[in-house]
Amino acid sequence: MHSNLPALISVLVAMPAGLQAQPVDLPLPTRDALREIELQAYACSRENISEPCERTQTLSNPLMDHPRLSAACKDTVWELLQVATVVASNNYKRRDSIDSPARRLTVVCGAQKPAQPASPAPRAINPNQT
Repeated sequence: MHSNLPALISVLVAMPAGLQAQPVDLPLPTRDALREIELQAYACSRENISEPCERTQTLSNPLMDHPRLSAACKDTVWELLQVATVVASNNYKRRDSIDSPARRLTVVCGAQKPAQPASPAPRAINPNQT
């Protein structure tokens, strides 16, 4: 049936640890980096020219693959990526569709607090130990 399966398993087991996938601990984007995306998006919505729209796309795209960003952040980035393009007519709806996710970006994707280690439970006072 699968005559190569044992050989494949032995190759995977013998693979050096350096070649196996290791979790990557990328830093979260800085507030300044998120603000730069926001400003480029505003310029894209206001000016409706390719330079700021392409810059918005270029700066935002890597956030979609960031392993530490929340789903809410990635949803906001995805929404921005879908609308930050040049169109024939720059109307209020188009500008608002870009400005809205751009405004939320720094709030939703901002630096999240690191998980706090669990503090030990307070010990009960034993009256016999005074």
